[in-house]
Amino acid sequence: MLKTMNAGILCALLLLCLSSATWAAPQGGSLTWVADAAEKVLPSVVNISSTKKVKVASPFANDPFFRNFFGDGMPQERIQRSLGSGVIVSRDGYIVTNNHVVGDADVVEVRLADERVFTAKLIGADPKSDVAVIRIDARNLPVVRLGDSSKLKVGNFVIAVGNPFGLEGTVTHGIISALGRTGLNIGVDYENFIQTDAPINPGNSGGALVNTEGELIGINTAILSGSGTNVGIGFAIPVNLVMNIVRSIEKTGKVVRGWMGVTVQEVTPAIAKAMGLAAPKGALVAEVAKNSPAARAGIRQGDILVAIDGNEVRDASAIRLFISQVAPGTRVPVRVLRDGKAFTVNVTMGDLAKAEVAEAKYTVRDNRFLGGATFTELSPAVRESLGIASTVRGVVVSGVQAGSAAQSMGLGPGDVILDLNGVKTPGLPELKQALKKMEGRKAAVTLFRQGMIMTLTLVR
Repeated sequence: MLKTMNAGILCALLLLCLSSATWAAPQGGSLTWVADAAEKVLPSVVNISSTKKVKVASPFANDPFFRNFFGDGMPQERIQRSLGSGVIVSRDGYIVTNNHVVGDADVVEVRLADERVFTAKLIGADPKSDVAVIRIDARNLPVVRLGDSSKLKVGNFVIAVGNPFGLEGTVTHGIISALGRTGLNIGVDYENFIQTDAPINPGNSGGALVNTEGELIGINTAILSGSGTNVGIGFAIPVNLVMNIVRSIEKTGKVVRGWMGVTVQEVTPAIAKAMGLAAPKGALVAEVAKNSPAARAGIRQGDILVAIDGNEVRDASAIRLFISQVAPGTRVPVRVLRDGKAFTVNVTMGDLAKAEVAEAKYTVRDNRFLGGATFTELSPAVRESLGIASTVRGVVVSGVQAGSAAQSMGLGPGDVILDLNGVKTPGLPELKQALKKMEGRKAAVTLFRQGMIMTLTLVR
């Protein structure tokens, strides 16, 4: 399963395969630690196969002559299949995997290491972090031991276990290449990835990244590759973040996230110099939502947030992650820099879901370019969760149907449409009017994506 990235780089949402590299053991001796760690984790790693029915528009869908006779273009159904991995986290059948492996699936089948096969139930999924929880009807299952991803260091030895290309129980090994990776543009809102050079390939998505003690430290999720196969740059979701989401899903059936009510942007070297900072760290407050937790605590536009609950804020992505993991109603200290002076305010976090409840949505049904895309307004809550500055005015793509015209045009969740054929689209009413004026087989779409404004010429 591949995802097209900027500059022709593909981000494959996948996992691991066998490496032929020779490594020194953590203590410089033999590689017996690999076998010992693999023996501990292999029984708890499962193979996952999922299927779902998707509607595919006929190639004649936009031909007026055929539409006259066949209505909406004779939509066809086909079966879409996905292979991946998962990790057992409870003896009574709870399994962690990636949302892109099981999200929206009609049927999910799990094969255990002992060859038993079960049909799984989706307990909850979180597209914003690419984590999902499924459950099978089984007891006394082998459970993975949980590690602590906050204690990881670059250079730590790791192994990855999964089912690349459907090859069950494959083990690879390597090191942690980097921590806290963000800005990968792989379709998730909350990024804080572990980077590893352990080989990862299609079919490994949702598998285990494990330390030398055989403890789970991450769920393998993605690779960066021009060919769609391993080139030594893989990414995993830290286990602490994963289990925080799992516990929320088990308790409430959904992911509960904190909301502070600020839109932030990066502190550039120029801003840091103007503010008297030694280095461009922290997050600059671009907007504060009215009556939000941040507003009530006294945070203002132009403040720089340097720490939350004792955690240093490295950049804008880090602050969004910190806020998302704080339970609503929790009172946390926030360190603020204003006019060269640092001080602390206490913020009682709100509920992101409640802040987003009132958002209106619109799904485009009949348009040769944007059909199948769902749009929503850029409210303060949406801006905060996606990290979109208040200066960006448009409507954001919240979903794209598989096989739709919008998908074939390359639109994805998080894209913000600013302009259609020269018509500004600051809200849903303007979007609807602009869509009515789109005629012919060519259209110009200006959008905001991953911090950049671009104009696409669409031809269909």
